[in-house]
Amino acid sequence: MRLALFTDTFVPQMNGVSNTLQRLTIYLEQREIEYLVFAPKSAPRDIYADPVRPITSIPFFLYPECRLALPNLLAIRTELDRFRPSLIHLATPFNLGLCGLRYAQNHSIPYVTSYHTHFDRYLEYYRMKGIIPLYWSFIKWFHRSCDATFVPSRDTMDTLQYQGINRLKLWSRGVDCEIFTPEKRNNHIREQYGITEPFLLLYVGRIAPEKDIDILTTMMQTLPDSLKERVHWLVVGDGPLLTDLREQVPSNVTFTGYKQGEELSQLYASADIFVFPSSTETFGNVVLEAMASGLPVIAANSGGVREIVIPDVTGVLCEPRQPESFIKELSHYINNPAKLASLGIEARRVALTRSWDAIFDDLIENYTHIIDSHRIINTSSIYTA
Repeated sequence: MRLALFTDTFVPQMNGVSNTLQRLTIYLEQREIEYLVFAPKSAPRDIYADPVRPITSIPFFLYPECRLALPNLLAIRTELDRFRPSLIHLATPFNLGLCGLRYAQNHSIPYVTSYHTHFDRYLEYYRMKGIIPLYWSFIKWFHRSCDATFVPSRDTMDTLQYQGINRLKLWSRGVDCEIFTPEKRNNHIREQYGITEPFLLLYVGRIAPEKDIDILTTMMQTLPDSLKERVHWLVVGDGPLLTDLREQVPSNVTFTGYKQGEELSQLYASADIFVFPSSTETFGNVVLEAMASGLPVIAANSGGVREIVIPDVTGVLCEPRQPESFIKELSHYINNPAKLASLGIEARRVALTRSWDAIFDDLIENYTHIIDSHRIINTSSIYTA
């Protein structure tokens, strides 16, 4: 098997998609499967490993931390001719994905797609709701001739089925429970950020409209005084709303910026509750990382998160975009520390069942089946001719 992967985000960019695809390449190397990645260049070229081909890119005007690739079709075709892929995986429907699509079709190579982000819901947040029908027309065209479309959750599968997209396969997500573990709890975190309140509430993710940051802000502002004086908020991440958020929140909120590696693991493990108001998630990788770290989760009852959080077992699901629902649950569980501890223990137990290797084993099995089926069809066509 030789896999060519096209994506609009990859490390060193930090988000759920880039982390998942990096995990996939690590798995491929461990299994000695050859691969080639085409991704927008977002850092100096010399930081990219050899199988990664960084493509010239520019910031997306609505979201500067996202990159728009400016692919050189001839250079990409030359790379692919040399590599001779047996399967092409398109993890983006945009510029780079279209390059991969064209090559696969012109060379009769099987190709699959994966759907990672509900861009239609993002458009609503950026006041571009009018182009949603055009978006879905394009997405349906892009996926119609692929051998399979991989989705991260059954909720996402239902969304695509409703739009008339077929050949859907579940490709869930895992978590490394050695990296994210309660054992990394570190009291130095409280000293580092000057936190004296007994309960530490954590948010990890982009500081952007589609993450329902306005709901998080309202929660911070309207917590009852009896609760506000007992909690401290730690916000991990960056994004276009960070400056506004800093100006709107009370004094018991600390911003850390982007964190990764050991420092991120310690931040998770040193908190008491993970609060995640986003209602647009296709999966919610950060939710699983929090659970692996032994944190109960208070999240929106929407999207792929509903398939991770078990109500009153590993956390609680609140009405989407209803800050009073979140505040009610926060009040309940903070006043019930025994139940809070029980939720954290169960969250860790559930996370331990989410092995990356098992998830990628299933993906490779699907890859293999698609490649073999394509070979059978081609062989039959030759004999028929």
